[in-house]
Amino acid sequence: MTRTLMITTLVLGTIGAGTAMASEERCNAPMSDWQPREALQQKLEQEGWKVRRIKTDDGCYEVYGFDKDGRRMEAYFDPKTFEIVVERDED
Repeated sequence: MTRTLMITTLVLGTIGAGTAMASEERCNAPMSDWQPREALQQKLEQEGWKVRRIKTDDGCYEVYGFDKDGRRMEAYFDPKTFEIVVERDED
């Protein structure tokens, strides 16, 4: 590859990655509508989760823990509705 082609490829790849990251934002409720994170933890524990950590990320609640089947999970929840937005099995 020529140097110019390599630089062009890197620049286009970076632009594409920025677009993908922006499109992943799924939670947009105003903070005044958010439910407390303790309520989310209680809901998940009633569903069999073992919650290790809840933090805020890009307008969502990001939860780390284990689901009812014991799988290590990272999941994003809408802070207003507690609907799951993104779920990833960490194993």
